[in-house]
Amino acid sequence: MRRYQIEYELDAIEDLKRLHEFLMDAAPEYADAALERIDQAVKKLEIIPHSCRKADFQDGVQLRELIIDQGSSGYIALFEIRPEGVVSVLAIKHQREIDYH
Repeated sequence: MRRYQIEYELDAIEDLKRLHEFLMDAAPEYADAALERIDQAVKKLEIIPHSCRKADFQDGVQLRELIIDQGSSGYIALFEIRPEGVVSVLAIKHQREIDYH
């Protein structure tokens, strides 16, 4: 079974910081647990990135979305699978956000 390497693009890292800051203000008791849940879900992409739903094409590249359940809502990680065996996480948002930043 092929294993993929996970890389976070700068925008995705900034998204994680933004989500954590929001939770620290809104519900600090959930902030660290939410980031841990996102991290654990993204780690699954090492093995099963092709199982995630297809999103848009960007510059001729098929993007995919990983749904990360968090009770009645959750998060979505936008990523691409590169030919060299890298899963590049491009952005992460809460499901109630309108679009990726």
